[in-house]
Amino acid sequence: MTALRVIVNILHIIFSLSIVVIVLMQSGKSAGLGSIAGGAETFFGKNKGKTIDAMLSKYTGFAAIAFLVTSLALYVLIANS
Repeated sequence: MTALRVIVNILHIIFSLSIVVIVLMQSGKSAGLGSIAGGAETFFGKNKGKTIDAMLSKYTGFAAIAFLVTSLALYVLIANS
């Protein structure tokens, strides 16, 4: 039982750190709205940024769900010990 708890703890830490890193990699909602740089962006540049942000958003969702699952697993493992 303790080996399983150690493995779940390690996964929990990995998922929590990945959430922090992924969220920090995402651009802010106001990115690209500046008056000088806003007109310089092309159509393709805007789509590239949106697809990267969409991909990071999906990774954030996956990491958050995995974090929730490991949190519940840790709760169950600690409650049963």
